[in-house]
This record gives sequence, C-alpha cells and structure tokens, in this order.
Amino acid sequence: MKKNPPLIASDLVVAYPRRATASEHEIASQEAMAARLAALLGRRFDPHFRPTRHRDEPPPYYVPDRTIIGAIRAARLGITRPADLYGGVAPHSFVAGKAITHGLVTAQARAPKAWVHELGDALRDVVLNGYTAFTVADAEAAGLQLLRQGPLRLKPVDATAGRGQVVVRNADELRAALAEQGPLVMRRLGLVLEEDLQDVSTYSVGWARVGKMEISYVGTQSLTPDNQGIPVYGGSVLRVARGGFDDLRALDLNEHERQAVALACQYDTAVSTAYPQLLASRRNYDVAFGQSPSGQPRAGVLEQSWRAGGASLAELAAMQAFALSPSLMSVRAATRERYGEQEPRPIPQHLVYHGVDSAVGHISKWAGVLEEDADGGA
Repeated sequence: MKKNPPLIASDLVVAYPRRATASEHEIASQEAMAARLAALLGRRFDPHFRPTRHRDEPPPYYVPDRTIIGAIRAARLGITRPADLYGGVAPHSFVAGKAITHGLVTAQARAPKAWVHELGDALRDVVLNGYTAFTVADAEAAGLQLLRQGPLRLKPVDATAGRGQVVVRNADELRAALAEQGPLVMRRLGLVLEEDLQDVSTYSVGWARVGKMEISYVGTQSLTPDNQGIPVYGGSVLRVARGGFDDLRALDLNEHERQAVALACQYDTAVSTAYPQLLASRRNYDVAFGQSPSGQPRAGVLEQSWRAGGASLAELAAMQAFALSPSLMSVRAATRERYGEQEPRPIPQHLVYHGVDSAVGHISKWAGVLEEDADGGA
C-alpha cells in the first residue's frame, strides 16, 4: 500500500482571525506582530490570508487578535498545540475574560454549566476582594456586600484598556451602573465587581514561547488620557529575561516585582488546574498594588490575557534582540500609546501606527528595546 507523504509545515504567518469591528490601529498592531513573528520563525507573513483560499494547504502559524474559544474551532483552523499560534485557546468564552478571577457571591448564584466553583477559593489569596456575577440580581447582591467595605469598581469583562469601568460608591450608583449593562452579555461572559484601590500601580507579568525562544518578564503599566480625557492604557515598560520564570527571578528584581511574579504564577497554576483544556503560547497577568479606603496595602491579580495584547510588541522586540545576540540574557523593552495630534512622532523603526483611527481618534503607537539590561548585557 502506498503511504501518504508526510505533511509539510506551512511557511506562512498570518494575522487571523480578526474581529470585524477591529479598527485601523488594532489592525496595524496585529499585522506588525505577525511580521515580527514571521522574522523570528524564519517564515513569510501573508497579509492577505483567508482560509478559503488555502483550504488544501498546511495550516499557517496564527496571530489572532483574541483568544480562540473551543478546541473544535481551533482544530478547524489547524491549531492543536501552543506552538501553532501566538496566543491561546480557551475551552469556554467566560474563561478568556476577567470573570474567572473571582468567585460567585453565594453558592446559589447563577453561572455557566462549565463554571468551576472551586477556582474562586483557590484564587482568594492572590486577587483583590470581589465577585463575578452572571445576572443583575446576583451583581446587585455582590455589590451591596462589597460596598460595606468601601467603593467598588464595576468591570465589564469584554472591555480592554480599562474602558467601560465604573467606580460605585453607594447603592443608588450601583443600581444605576447595573442598569447600563447588557443582560445578555452578562449572562454569557459575566460581570466583575471588585474593591476599588487608591494610589494604584499596575504590573504586567508574562511568559511567551515562539519556536525555541522562551521569555518571561515583569514590568509596569502606565495610563494616559485618550482623546476624550479618559485615563486608558498608555503602555508598558518590561524587564524581560531569556527563559522561564526561574530565569526572571534570578534577576535583581525589587520587592513589588518579585511579589507580582509570585502572585501571577499562583494564579496561572490555579487556572490551569481548573481548566486543563486551556492551551497558550502567551500568558500575561495584570497585578495591582494600592491602598484600600482605610489605608491598608493591597495587592492582587486583576486579570489574565491569553492573546496578543498591549505588551506583546515589547515582548517581540525583546525576542528579536535575543535572537540577534545569543549571549544577551535580559533586556528592557517597552510599548507606548499616546493620543492627540500634538504627540511627536517616535523613532521610525519603532513606529507601529500614527494617524486618525476610526474608533479612538488620533493615536500613536510604538515599541522597541530600550537598553541592554544590567543583569544580562552582551
């Protein structure tokens, strides 16, 4: 019997899938990441890829703009392992968002069938005080309970860059804020209600693998006013190590950096245990440090990301630096986003987008390596 020839790996890297609502700066970021990943993998970036045009060809390496939901959908794209994409595959839509960070307000509260109730207890010591709700009634009960300790932050789980969040200080404000939420989205994805901190610093902790290249990092995020004056994500500065978290811990990290890494690793372990179907080549966690209304220091993981995100261009810039210099063990890399027409243009080779975006207005985005790190210079 004649044997079938072995499957030849595709030489393509593609920015796909993409949301139909993706705006110009989001498309530019996704395509910039795909182009950099193609260079790292020694492949070819195809900006015009469509599955219907490549139906009989080996699957490409994917750079999706969101977490892919469900193993069946992933398999249809040819994604069966973390090495097939830059991002992740979650077993259920609610697992991909902020909802899994907190437990339910009561054992009788509504939740999706696949919800793992034990995860809330496993995460209790590594997150802030809060609850996830899938109905307005449960959200109100959770909010009233949290308001006994002070103001709370209401967080739609499908929003990014800090948009859509509302600080609530009393029962009337809570009910008004809940009236603005879509019940169908809440039922499917959940709504997070969480204690509101003062004097907050947000750290990013992450890990990624592309081909044989593995990195881990910790860094800080910044806020910037958007074109309406609302504070939103403004970029990250990352301390990036070649290798895994043990290599990152070997660097000269400060107390908050070490604590952020420890909290993120505990969060990752708990979630991976609760949802073992999860697969990801890129894992990112936001960790907040601040003060409670009574002045007590508080710290906890806010959310996870298993998709290409705000810090990803910095991650890839670090990988490129490591690829070019095999003796280099750590670098500092950064991404930056600024709004408004008066923002000066950055160094051209670091520029990702500069122009008027149909969704957010005038925005500039760039990323690159800042310097070789003192712990691991060439």
